Amino acid sequence: MSAASLLNPKAESLRRGEALRVNIAAGEGLQDVLKSNLGPSGTLKMLVDGSGQITLTKDGQKLLKEMTIQNPTAVMIARAATALDDIAGDGTTSVVLLVGELLKQARRYIEEGLHPRVLTEGYEIAKVETLKFLEDFKLTREPDRELLLSVARTSLSTKLDRTLAESLTPSIVDAVLAIWREGTKPDLHMVEIMKMQHRTAADTQLIRGLALDHGARHPDMPKKVTNAYILTLNVSLEYEKSEVNSGFFYSSAEQREKLVESERRHVDEKLRKIVELKKEVCGDDPSKGFVIINQKGIDPLSLDVLCKNGIFALRRAKRRNMERLQLVCGGVAQNSVDDLTPDVLGWAGNVYEHTLGEEKYTFVEDVKDPKSVTLLIKGPNAHTIQQIQDAVRDGLRSVYNMIVDKSVVPGAGAFQVACHAHLTGDFMRKTVKGKAKTGVQAFADALLVIPKMLAANAGFDIQDSLAALQDEQAEGNIVGIDLKTGEPMDPVQEGVYDSFRVIRNSVSSASGIASNLLLCDEMLKARQMGRQPGPGGIEE
Repeated sequence: MSAASLLNPKAESLRRGEALRVNIAAGEGLQDVLKSNLGPSGTLKMLVDGSGQITLTKDGQKLLKEMTIQNPTAVMIARAATALDDIAGDGTTSVVLLVGELLKQARRYIEEGLHPRVLTEGYEIAKVETLKFLEDFKLTREPDRELLLSVARTSLSTKLDRTLAESLTPSIVDAVLAIWREGTKPDLHMVEIMKMQHRTAADTQLIRGLALDHGARHPDMPKKVTNAYILTLNVSLEYEKSEVNSGFFYSSAEQREKLVESERRHVDEKLRKIVELKKEVCGDDPSKGFVIINQKGIDPLSLDVLCKNGIFALRRAKRRNMERLQLVCGGVAQNSVDDLTPDVLGWAGNVYEHTLGEEKYTFVEDVKDPKSVTLLIKGPNAHTIQQIQDAVRDGLRSVYNMIVDKSVVPGAGAFQVACHAHLTGDFMRKTVKGKAKTGVQAFADALLVIPKMLAANAGFDIQDSLAALQDEQAEGNIVGIDLKTGEPMDPVQEGVYDSFRVIRNSVSSASGIASNLLLCDEMLKARQMGRQPGPGGIEE
């Protein structure tokens, strides 16, 4: 303690109280920014960066990552909230609202002289009981398409316009179902997200195959191949430079011709083996096609040879696409053409080229059992495409969570209203003793911020909607708020579900963050890295 504080203990107390008030104000300030975003009826925020780029979004994770936040307390809350999004895929806005409300509720009691430690003990008791109640409240279900559609629709509706969310929902669910194998967790990396600035957002589609962002480099190659055998290559079909510094020297034109002819003969031999494989599998049947997708280059002469033999060839494909191609079509990637056999080939029912302005795209579709699929996001401008991409990411995670957890939670504020009634009912009367009751009461009241904000953002009176929800819930019904009418409704019947792991993690995170901030009574400036204390502990 400093000499000044020894002489004036009251000044020390004021300084410590001020730090606590700063923390609470920061939490409430961040809550005020994000609270209007919550739910399907939430509003958008405009982010403007230093170069004048404008982003419109209502995704809490995007906002907290892109916003300039200077208050250290607010930065801490934002980092914790975005970490939850990385883990569970959603819930950023909910965490910020819950932290802000826990701090706001605590302020009432602290101003009356209650010590923060008493409140945080009550918060811990309430958090443990809330998580127990959540385990009983959740609905255990086996994943089926209809339920997954409801889960994805609920997630997308909070990020996008209702009509657009409806049109995207089937594509997202079908993408996860296509890559999911019973008894395993879906690997969302197997869902390739590709963007195309074209037409409208409603034209976003699921491709049960692969979309490559380039086309054939020969004008006479077929634009469409059906019943196609696909050879995945990593073989150079062009003149190559050596990997070390070297040179070929010749003293006459004849020697140069021989050198060129020798090099050409080497490439032609590779082409001959490929053409022989094509003839072996296709024969003279015009209904069968042959496609080469090569990770390395193919020179114009080689392209000409392949074209004359009716082979559709792509060169310089990206490595990640080569890996996905084997998952989509089957077959085995080849690093040499010496031992080509029909069993190394993949198969696709339809391979075609699509030209959009100066850009060419190649689609590989109608495959037998794809282990990887592509979501092709379309939109008229970059802003729309980015907004859809953020929403699709959350939608995929919500479906993943349901498949892994095999459980969902009735949404639209139903859990928060039911948990509030549980905490303030028999649990608080019979289980909690002494001052800790104030912390449990504050925690229970803070949970109601979610249904309150859902009602407020939909344009309804908060108190009327909340009272109606609590009256219905008191009769033993599971009720959430209907955002069309403001009246209570059955979220299970309407198909409005929240992710179990998102709610579980958001309750745990919010309680931990709020408790730490309430127990922090002083802000000190840390010593800069690299500045070492001198002799006697005096900083140099």
